[in-house]
Amino acid sequence: MYKKVLVIAVHPDDETLGAGGTLLKHKAKGDEIHCIFCTDIFEDEGFSKEQIDTREQELQEISKSYGFTSIHRLGLKTTKIDQYSQAHLVSLFSQIFEKIKPNILYLPFAYDVHSDHRIIFQTAFSCTKSFRYPSIEKILMMETLSESEFAPALTHQSFIPNVFVDISDFFEKKCQIMKIYKSELGRAPFPRSIENIKALATFRGCTANFKYSESFILLKERL
Repeated sequence: MYKKVLVIAVHPDDETLGAGGTLLKHKAKGDEIHCIFCTDIFEDEGFSKEQIDTREQELQEISKSYGFTSIHRLGLKTTKIDQYSQAHLVSLFSQIFEKIKPNILYLPFAYDVHSDHRIIFQTAFSCTKSFRYPSIEKILMMETLSESEFAPALTHQSFIPNVFVDISDFFEKKCQIMKIYKSELGRAPFPRSIENIKALATFRGCTANFKYSESFILLKERL
């Protein structure tokens, strides 16, 4: 039976960095894949019309490449999510969760260094109570290059994965999709580079005897 999968991308490209291969694998199995893009860029925040138009084109290409069943854009200001009330953010997620009724959730890591990521994790996770959202069967946190590895070097705040997904058959397409985000990619040793995306996938893969893998932390599973 197919599953409804929902990934929460705090910023566009988080879905690809953290779960791109896994989403493609879900799609190949016949699952529905849905995406929430939490933030947008705006002229009154210092972004040019050209940058905004480029981002719109990128998101259209991204959606087409994955074949998302639906995308939802919250329109929050990037780097300024702390300016919104918790009640407002919870309401946004709750409405989408009730509409999609997801079975599997991919969330940002709770201790990512970016404050936007931490706030969105806390907000989205508060919308996973089983008695309110009974469709949710599994909740995982993603590893996002340039965010998760910069979490404090403390045991309880470090990304220590316990789920490894074999993305060997989907890794090349993940990289192709990542290249759509031209403005987000750089050259190694910059974290968001094809070289380092491959390095992480190789490292996580060797942990689970796969050529390439994406890793996650399982927070909850209802069987």
